[in-house]
Amino acid sequence: MENGTYHWTPNGGDEKPSRSKGPSGKQIGRILTAAVVLVLVLVTASTCWYTVDDKHQAVVTTFGKVTEVTGAGVHFKLPFGIQEAQKVAVNVYQKIELGYRTDGSTPEGYEVVDDEGKMITGDYNIVNVDFFVEYKVSNPERYLYGSYAPEDVLRNLIQSQIRNVVGSTQVDSVLTDGKEAIQMQVKALVTEVLQEYDIGLTLVDVKIQDAEPPTQEVIEAFKAVETAKQQAETVVNQAKAYQNAQIPKAEGQADQLIQNAEYLKQARINEATEQVAMFQAMYQEYQRNPEITRSRMYYEAISQVLPGVKLYINTTNADGVDMVLPLESFVDSGETTTAPTTPPTEGGN
Repeated sequence: MENGTYHWTPNGGDEKPSRSKGPSGKQIGRILTAAVVLVLVLVTASTCWYTVDDKHQAVVTTFGKVTEVTGAGVHFKLPFGIQEAQKVAVNVYQKIELGYRTDGSTPEGYEVVDDEGKMITGDYNIVNVDFFVEYKVSNPERYLYGSYAPEDVLRNLIQSQIRNVVGSTQVDSVLTDGKEAIQMQVKALVTEVLQEYDIGLTLVDVKIQDAEPPTQEVIEAFKAVETAKQQAETVVNQAKAYQNAQIPKAEGQADQLIQNAEYLKQARINEATEQVAMFQAMYQEYQRNPEITRSRMYYEAISQVLPGVKLYINTTNADGVDMVLPLESFVDSGETTTAPTTPPTEGGN
C-alpha cells in the first residue's frame, strides 16, 4: 500500500503498506524563506529607482523633509518610505481660462462662465471680458509645500487684479484700443504679488481673448461709436494734411508781410532821418537869419498849398522902388531879402 493504498504483487500476496518519502519541513521552510527574500529584493529594487523625464523635476523627501530636487535621468532613493520622490512638471506651459471654459462638446467649442467674465469698468459700464493665462512651475519645492493649492491661489489673484485694472479703465479702452495696456498692467501686478507669495509659480502671459458689452443692443451701439471714431480720425487726418499743406504757404505769406513791413519801416526811418536833418539845417539857418528864414518857409508853404496858382510878391528893392516879383524867384533863387511888409496877393494884388 502506497499513501494508504494497497498494491498487488505477482505472487498474489499482499505487500505491507508503506509511506513514500516527500520534502521535509525544513526544506519547505527554506523554500518559503527564499521566496520571501526574492519578493523583498524585487520590491526593494522597484522602489529604490525612479526615472524623471526632461519635462519634470522630482522633489525628494527624507522622512518628510525635502532633501534634494533632481532633474532628468534615473535616480536612486531609499526604500520603505524612508525617501519619497514627487514629480512636478516644470517645463510645461499650463493654462487658466477666465470667463469661459474650452468644451469640445458644445457647438461653439467653449462654455461661458458669466461670474468670471462680467466686470464693471471705471465709468460704471458692464462688459464681458475673457482672459487666457499661461503659467509654469518655476520652483517645484515651493509649488508643493509653499501653498495648499497654488493654482487656486493664482486663479484668485489674477481675477482680483483683472477686476482692479478693468475697474479703473474706461469702457471704450476695454473694448477697443486699451486691451494691450490692460494685459501688461495685469501681468505686472500679478508677477509682483507672486514674488511676494513665493508659491513656485511664474506668470508667462496674459491675453484678452474677447471683450464685448453684455447685450446685442449695446454691442451695436459700441460698433456705431467705433465707426464714428474711425470717421473722426479720418476727418482729423484730413485736417492735419490740409494744415500741413497750408502752413508753408501761410509762412511764406507771413515772411513776405514781414519783409514788406521791414521795408516800410526802414523807408519811414530814412524819411524821418532826412526830415530831421532838414529841420536841423533850417533851424541853424533860422538862428542866423530868423526873419529871412521865416519868410522863406512861408513862401515854400504857399507854393506847396497852391501848386497850380502863379503867385507874386509885392516888395521894395534896396533903392526904394516897389517891385512885383513872381514867388518862384524868392523860393528858387535862394536870395537873402528883406521880408515883405504886406502878405503876398494872388494875381499881383
